[in-house]
Amino acid sequence: MAKKGKKNIKNSNIELFSTKEGINIIKSPMKAEIVSILNENEMNFDKIVEHTGKSKSTISEHLQALTDEGIIGEKPDKEDRRKKIFYIKSRHLGGVSTKKELEETAPDIKFTITDYKNPFEFYRLLFRTIRVALLKEGINIDPLLHDAGINIGETFYKELQAEEIDKFIGNIGEFWENNKLGRIEVKNKEPLILNAYDCFECEDLPQIGRSACAFDSGVLEAIFSQYFGHKVNVEEVKCYAKGDDYCSFVIKEK
Repeated sequence: MAKKGKKNIKNSNIELFSTKEGINIIKSPMKAEIVSILNENEMNFDKIVEHTGKSKSTISEHLQALTDEGIIGEKPDKEDRRKKIFYIKSRHLGGVSTKKELEETAPDIKFTITDYKNPFEFYRLLFRTIRVALLKEGINIDPLLHDAGINIGETFYKELQAEEIDKFIGNIGEFWENNKLGRIEVKNKEPLILNAYDCFECEDLPQIGRSACAFDSGVLEAIFSQYFGHKVNVEEVKCYAKGDDYCSFVIKEK
């Protein structure tokens, strides 16, 4: 199963993948680098060797292990049947790092009894509290949040679709506000750039020095892929979690 979206895999010391046989753990930095390369594009053996700078025997050994573990697959190269193309066939679940992403001193998300009067605010704070707790333990669940966003986007696309791009984006903006995900504004159309304010996903997160809106990125990837009729890539270039005043997403053809 090909993976959806472009995700950086080299964030952690240990990476978790879901295969047909169950969860598989990658501890080897070399294996993690190969998987990260293949996550960007499927590739033949010589290209992988070129990208890694390692010997052919080393890469061959790791490719065979990753294939046996069900993490990557192989198929004939259409341009040269003597060669094989390697690709990701598993699902990236997340990573666990021996170095915690947040310091123990990072502020916890606090809420009072008054928050219980608003169910949305309660679940919003609950979601963020759980995520911060995981980050403090060095657990990154961004891939799962991204896949959840993909599922939500595919589910709600029919309610948002419109022939004109301006109307379509307007529907997205209404969807964002009605579901209290934040407020969407169009910054640019070529390339398409959407800014998000009061972001549900990350506004109250401690600053972690990287973009954190994996769920929102997944939703936008799904709905714009269906609108344009082909896969798009959504890159979050600004984020509250990076210290920015808003989140910004660039939508481009993949």
